[in-house]
Amino acid sequence: MPRVLIADSLSPAAVDIFRQRGVDTDIKTGLSKDELIAVIGDYDGLVVRSDTKPNADVIAAAKKLKVIGRAGIGVDNIDIPSATAAGVVVMNTPFGNSITTAEHAIALMFALARELPTADASTQAGKWEKNRFMGVELYGKTLGLIGAGNIGGIVADRANGLKMHVVAYDPFLSEDRAVEIGVEKVELEALLARADFITLHTPLTDKTRNILSAENLAKTKKGVRIINCARGGLVDEEALRAALESGQVGGAAFDVFVKEPAKENPLFGAPNFIATPHLGASTNEAQENVALQVAEQISDYLLTGAVTNALNSPSVTAEEAPRLKPFVALAEKLGAFAGQMVDFGVKAVDIAFEGEVAKLNTRPLTAAALAGVMRPMLAEVNMVSAPAVAKERGVTVSESRQDVSPIFESLIRITVTTEKGKRSFAGIVMAGAPRIVEVKGMDLDAAFAPRMLYISNLDKPGFIGALGALLGEAGVNIATFNLGRMAAGEDAIALVGVDQEPSETLLGAIQALPHVKEARALKF
Repeated sequence: MPRVLIADSLSPAAVDIFRQRGVDTDIKTGLSKDELIAVIGDYDGLVVRSDTKPNADVIAAAKKLKVIGRAGIGVDNIDIPSATAAGVVVMNTPFGNSITTAEHAIALMFALARELPTADASTQAGKWEKNRFMGVELYGKTLGLIGAGNIGGIVADRANGLKMHVVAYDPFLSEDRAVEIGVEKVELEALLARADFITLHTPLTDKTRNILSAENLAKTKKGVRIINCARGGLVDEEALRAALESGQVGGAAFDVFVKEPAKENPLFGAPNFIATPHLGASTNEAQENVALQVAEQISDYLLTGAVTNALNSPSVTAEEAPRLKPFVALAEKLGAFAGQMVDFGVKAVDIAFEGEVAKLNTRPLTAAALAGVMRPMLAEVNMVSAPAVAKERGVTVSESRQDVSPIFESLIRITVTTEKGKRSFAGIVMAGAPRIVEVKGMDLDAAFAPRMLYISNLDKPGFIGALGALLGEAGVNIATFNLGRMAAGEDAIALVGVDQEPSETLLGAIQALPHVKEARALKF
């Protein structure tokens, strides 16, 4: 039974989902870093919100850990590169609190427009300063969205209902999507110049950090009002304070801050500034939604291999997982074959899918193939980290699909390009097990064995007998023996499954046989 540690508070209904699905759970909230490190090695899964921080040290101690689930959107508290390197899938629940967060942004926009917090405080203090609080209408104003993903799209929908004109800056926003959510796609400079209100809905990355810098705040329309319910650090807080005091920015409302909990901040006390304590997802509905979603996602992954809303791994549905499983095994073993056959830097890897397999979700298969190719050179690489490692090392990865395979129902072919040329390897799944059917353009049919010998030779009489004699003298038993060739007397290959690991001396003796071009020991 898989074990999951719930390290932050979670709805009892979510805990029930784990237990009903057959996942053992322990609830241990408020653990210090050292306490978490001491216990994490016992668990297959970890559930967090924003308080617990699975950093590199925690992940290094989590020898059994397969998945980290964040009940919510932001994953700033999770060391994703360390998790990826360790083969730990990181999931979040990006849609469970989208409406709640979008509504909070709209609420803050109204509060800014009508100065509600200060008007409330003044009135309850016994003052009646009706002439002091002169607000603005939202009707007809221009709202600038920085980030037009799921939450940004919901904000755009609500703003359109308020009869605002919505412009959006998002490098990944397509023209079709812009039309669909009712926004005008613009560049950042245009948004800054035109917007009466700006709301931010983007993750915090190196490219988005301080996207509203002192320089960009100076480019805004005088009197602009800024709302941030996304991530602290998207706006330069010191620069915004100065802009509020100068009147360049007419008001700001923040739910998030660079340092949280924000007991003190440069913005506190600034003119027309509203602060809330990271309440974007704080509704009963949102908390329940994200808790239920993370429980379902982690249970599905641990029990079936289904991957949903992962930030560092291809998604796989529960329906796809059993169909993909034998092809994942084939892709990984075929990749391992290819990886053990190259001695020079890999420049490119192409994975071709033919037949029925081409109609499946091939991203996990590509990741498995890459892991297999690179593992002989990088022992720590895994299916989760392989695409990132390939990108870091400048390896070009491509996929191709062909709906029909000339001979087999489904076939996967891996072609590896190195400085010395190309090598290709193809395989199939037969009776649920992976098999090799093509090496270097030569047909054969061989099952994978834990230990194998690969020999390339000229097809001449006496080779098989000489090879058998050498193996016998070395005490190496033959488990399987499969041959392929181009034509009589031309290039041939032998794939030999053996029960004992061949020594370097034996490999040298095989290499010295007449007509042998290459001899390698392979492990699977």
